[in-house]
Parts: sequence; structure tokens; C-alpha cells
Amino acid sequence: MTRKLGDMGPFSQKILLLLLGGAALGLTPYPNKQFKIIKEITKEWGNINRNNLNKSIKRLYESKLVKMRNNKDGTSTLVLTLNGKRKALTYNAQNIKIRPMEKWDGKWRIVLFDIPEKSRKARDAIRHILKKSGFFEYQKSIFVHPFNCQDEISFVVEFFNMRQHIRFVVAESLDNEYHLKEFFDLK
Repeated sequence: MTRKLGDMGPFSQKILLLLLGGAALGLTPYPNKQFKIIKEITKEWGNINRNNLNKSIKRLYESKLVKMRNNKDGTSTLVLTLNGKRKALTYNAQNIKIRPMEKWDGKWRIVLFDIPEKSRKARDAIRHILKKSGFFEYQKSIFVHPFNCQDEISFVVEFFNMRQHIRFVVAESLDNEYHLKEFFDLK
């Protein structure tokens, strides 16, 4: 019996997110961010019940969200499939939060994109993630946020492999920033 993707329990979701964290580690060029990711992954793996882990891995394998890769040294590695990455990002996207700065630096973070129609699903998913994580939709393919979010955006851009279609800009002013300050409750 193959389980549906929507049938994943919280434990399986957590495993997918932890595996995705490993993928994020490979995408992060900054050593301090890598150490933070490693620390979080290690902490979460330590909290997992081994019996539940084995059952959940079996279910994930049956759902084709993960696959086993045999290594030359006789060990095996659990790897997310493309479907598993999409599912993990879906869970993770629901939790992407841009952390407010203690004191706003007066700069606007702008995400601009021109994603072709053939990649419409990725474009729609990126737009949804930006809206859900608190961005202001300035125009149909331009989103604005006042707080530092480059790492979060880089993660999403790399995951969807849309680097050539998306730009990240930091601006010191916008012509209607009074409206944006009200939207973000900046004083």
C-alpha cells in the first residue's frame, strides 16, 4: 500500500525537513550559517525516537519521498527525491519567517522576478512563499520587505533553480515608502 503525500504525519514531516536542512547546508556558503544549521539538525536528530524513526523512514521510502543510496564503504545514505524536496519545502515554506531587526536599518529588500511561463508552477510557489512570509506585493512580480532576508530568499531561489530569473536588491528608499512603513508598522 502506498501512502498519499498528504497522509504524512508530523514525525515524517520532521524527517523530511531535517533532510532538507542537510541540503540547505550544501547551499549555504557562509560558515557561520553552516554551523547554525548543523547545530539545529544535531539537536533535532537527538530528540528522535529510533523505533519511530525506522517506521517513518520505511513509510517515506514507500511513498517515494526518499531513496537509499549505497556507498562504496558499505554504508547507506538516505537521500530526498525531487518529490521529497518539494514536499519538505512545502512544509518548510509554511514556517519561513523573516525575523524583525531590533532596529530597522532603513533599507528595503526587494525581490524581482521574471519567470517564464514554462516554469509557472515554480513562479506561483515562489509568489505564495513570499506572500506567506510577510512580503508586500509591490507589483505582480516585485515583492518588498524591510528586514534582512537574503538567506531565506537564496534558499528558495536555489531550491526552485530559478537563480537566472530572480534578483535581490537592497534599496535605501522607495517613492511610496510611507505606505510601506504603515504596512510593516515601522516608525
